[in-house]
Amino acid sequence: MTNYATTSAGYGAATTGQDALLLAARVLLGAIFVQSGFGKLMALGGFIAGMESQGVPMAAIVAPIGALVEAFGGLAIVLGAWTRLAALLVAVFTVAATLIAHRYWEAAPDAAKMQQIQFMKNLAIIGGFLSLVASGGGRFSVDGWLSRR
Repeated sequence: MTNYATTSAGYGAATTGQDALLLAARVLLGAIFVQSGFGKLMALGGFIAGMESQGVPMAAIVAPIGALVEAFGGLAIVLGAWTRLAALLVAVFTVAATLIAHRYWEAAPDAAKMQQIQFMKNLAIIGGFLSLVASGGGRFSVDGWLSRR
């Protein structure tokens, strides 16, 4: 019995499919962070005020760093540049953002369910980033291009 995944033709097809899925995963995961991060950078005062209202210490320092990680980390993920590092940094950002903004256990009863949904959504996103930390960006990425040079 032939195992097509181990033949050169079968392996190439499987790898191409995997690389295409990694590209899709990177774009789908990273796009929201690019949009949100650059939005925060363009309205940094409001982002800082929002963090201060949630009791974040040193919000004037933490907010710009978070917005930069979110925007440029998301862009790096979309492009597949420094994928593992970018995915790890944005995962850490997402953990922090989740613990700051989606504490459903402290929310008013009418908001608790929505905050729980947002909390669980962020856990899924973190899982996607950890998958990219493990796999890298794939062949259809800046990292993949650089490794072939």
